[in-house]
Amino acid sequence: MNIIYVLIPLSVLLMLLAIGAFFWAIRNDQFDDLDTPALDILDEDEKPSDRRVNQGAAQDENTEHQDLENAKTQRKKGLNPESGIENQED
Repeated sequence: MNIIYVLIPLSVLLMLLAIGAFFWAIRNDQFDDLDTPALDILDEDEKPSDRRVNQGAAQDENTEHQDLENAKTQRKKGLNPESGIENQED
């Protein structure tokens, strides 16, 4: 019966730690964009034979990367990346 005096405070402490971790995650924007990481896996990589060798191609890849980052930022803000119009979610 004396073990209950250890288990109850221990369970309360663990519950408080879990609640604290949850609010930390919310405060640090861990739940802001749940869709984009799941969709990133669907993006096709370039085949090794399709890679461009010249310097201009490297600049094009940097531009594509910047465009992708801009689209992700717009999605986080609730904008449609193609039109700049806010998303109409039902």
